[in-house]
Amino acid sequence: MHIGVIGGGAAGFFGAIAAAEACPHAQVTLLEAGREVLTKVLISGGGRCNVTHACFDPALLVQHYPRGGKALRGAFTRFQPQDTVRWFESRGVKLKTEADGRMFPVTDDSQTIADCLLQAARKAGVNLQTQAGVTALNHDPQTRTFQVQSKRGQMECDRILLATGSSPQGWRLAAQLGHRIIPPAPSLFTFKVTDLRLQDLAGIAVDPVQLHLRVADAKPLTQTGPLLITHWGLSGPAVLKLSAWGARLLHDAKYQATLSVNWVPTLPDLRQTLLAAKEESPRRAIAKQPPVPVPQRLWQRLTMAAQITPDKQWSHLSKTDLGQLMAQLTQSTYTITGKGVFKEEFVTCGGVALKEVNFKTMESRVCPGLYLAGEILDIDGITGGFNFQSAWTTSWLAGQAMATKSHA
Repeated sequence: MHIGVIGGGAAGFFGAIAAAEACPHAQVTLLEAGREVLTKVLISGGGRCNVTHACFDPALLVQHYPRGGKALRGAFTRFQPQDTVRWFESRGVKLKTEADGRMFPVTDDSQTIADCLLQAARKAGVNLQTQAGVTALNHDPQTRTFQVQSKRGQMECDRILLATGSSPQGWRLAAQLGHRIIPPAPSLFTFKVTDLRLQDLAGIAVDPVQLHLRVADAKPLTQTGPLLITHWGLSGPAVLKLSAWGARLLHDAKYQATLSVNWVPTLPDLRQTLLAAKEESPRRAIAKQPPVPVPQRLWQRLTMAAQITPDKQWSHLSKTDLGQLMAQLTQSTYTITGKGVFKEEFVTCGGVALKEVNFKTMESRVCPGLYLAGEILDIDGITGGFNFQSAWTTSWLAGQAMATKSHA
């Protein structure tokens, strides 16, 4: 029994290890197109590798996937973050949970995760071939075997796991074997915004803010959380989550959209807070000190945008001033003119249509013996370890199923 795994990333390694451990008699060959393996693992989480997220209830876990949550519901009952933690800990790698739920190795070094996967693959007898980009993949329905042509030669396999991430070549191979590919589009990115109110404020963070994203005529999307002002616009967890949920809409609108920001969503009565400041410090300049939880420099910009002069005192705050200031604080609108990038991490929505895959086994419904896992599928999660978790889950299920089928 020969199992071929195409793709040397997180899903490829995890699937190859699962298959080799579950069926020690099977020959498992992992093909990677590049010189190095696990490159995305190494750069993820700023080089610390955000392995998973401490959300151990499958029903809650699926809510972090703009695309694929429904399909993953059952899959997460069979392999979820708790299983990921156990898997790594049983191989000597302890994970820790940060305040926001993200889980990292205690070493804070992604090399720990890469080394663990490499070691587990070697121990399980996986045959790893690098610089082995697959140029052709054919299925023979008669013999139920696959012919794999790579830059390292040709081989015949009884099962194939496609785990090529967001590589166009992976989607081409899947399409050639009969799969429909949902056109890929970027997910998890920052917003390009040019606005005088944000100029020279790079590095200022506000937590939390409430964001409303309006794209063309679609229903507005809302997100609450930390926001970071950057040199090119807006970033931070709230923006990244919005970009994931709005990925398809934004792509179709060529990244032209409107963002409304409530800078003080936790204040129960903003009007009363501002009037209290007027009462308590009538002679103080309004712009001098914010009576609300926003940074000083941002407060100055928002008062200017409300057409309040820098030296105007609280005692001179008119009803018009109050209304304009409240509008700037709770619904200031910014024009999105494009998308930025999110560090070196690149997530896409789109990929192999999920209805064509059996999520109990990850076997293709259109090509028997073909299995799919990870980002080649039309699945994407928000930032926080969710994309890795879907990779671990889908590839583990695929590995188990390929091994079980090989016994039959």
